[in-house]
Amino acid sequence: MALLNWKDEYSVNIKAIDTQHKKLIELINLLHEAMKQQKGKEALKPVLQQLITYCGTHFAAEEKLMMTHAYPEFNEHRDKHLKMTQKVRALQEEVNSGKASITIEVMNFLKDWLDKHILGTDKKYSPYLNSKGVS
Repeated sequence: MALLNWKDEYSVNIKAIDTQHKKLIELINLLHEAMKQQKGKEALKPVLQQLITYCGTHFAAEEKLMMTHAYPEFNEHRDKHLKMTQKVRALQEEVNSGKASITIEVMNFLKDWLDKHILGTDKKYSPYLNSKGVS
């Protein structure tokens, strides 16, 4: 069973961003599945790297839209992206050095962050960008 499933309420009514959010959910679920199957670092490291790389791609796309359309809360939103990136990179360093492993607590953190970020932070920019013709 997937840790996180796409729900219509996640939609920000911007097709490209919704597609990216679905991909992030897929990557978190892949990481969760690898952890559940106790595949170890050989499976976890590449999936964690994919997640980090894709988060960067996604955050850059969101931020470009916000800058292009002068989203008034851009700086606050970007700061949340930076904090999440720092947390995930720190986790990656701990996993790579053998100091930490992917645990259910880590998975719940990722799940909760994505859930709260989409439903809270991202939903805030949705009406603004939609009003600028972004869909």
